[in-house]
Amino acid sequence: MNVVAFGVELLGGDEFVLAWSATPAAIVAGRDWVTLLTAMFLHGGVMHILGNMVFFWAFAPVVEDAMGRGRFLAFYLVGGLVAFVAQIAVDPTSTIPNLGASGAIAAVMGAFLVRYPHDRIKTLVPIGPFLTMMSIPAALLIGLWLLIQMLNEVGSLVDMQSGGVAYVAHIAGALFGATSAGFFFSKPRVLEDGGPPWEPTARFGRHP
Repeated sequence: MNVVAFGVELLGGDEFVLAWSATPAAIVAGRDWVTLLTAMFLHGGVMHILGNMVFFWAFAPVVEDAMGRGRFLAFYLVGGLVAFVAQIAVDPTSTIPNLGASGAIAAVMGAFLVRYPHDRIKTLVPIGPFLTMMSIPAALLIGLWLLIQMLNEVGSLVDMQSGGVAYVAHIAGALFGATSAGFFFSKPRVLEDGGPPWEPTARFGRHP
């Protein structure tokens, strides 16, 4: 849905993005509440959606497996809503449109970190002119993602083309995920061949 929505954005241009992004001042005034939902499927550019989808692919499948599809969908949507509401609460008069799946994905990563704090993820790491596959602690990778999001926010805070991608939403999403995940998890972790690049710790082995 994120990719499809981004394709529609490219066809609709800035007018479409502004119409369906969540603008705090409008929300507080009681208008355009539906944008709290639609905004979490929009993105401010190719790098924005690419970065979000890479991290979503890395962390979401195992969280969805543990929650079940229905619970995961509810968790994802509520996480995104919480993120947007938190951002609006700290700057209710802002007229900068907010958009992106970052808050919902932050919730997913918060849930992952609480559920599987010792997991490592195989990823490509640049070492000089070369790329090397390394196993990185999930917590470090999540921290790196949050740092990148905050740096992007500093660079694009007043960029109307890319909208507001606010760090408060990321923090709120991650906190929501970390504190509420226990209510959504419904079954123990199951490892399957051909899934994401997991390197589980011993206690997550294939033993019954």
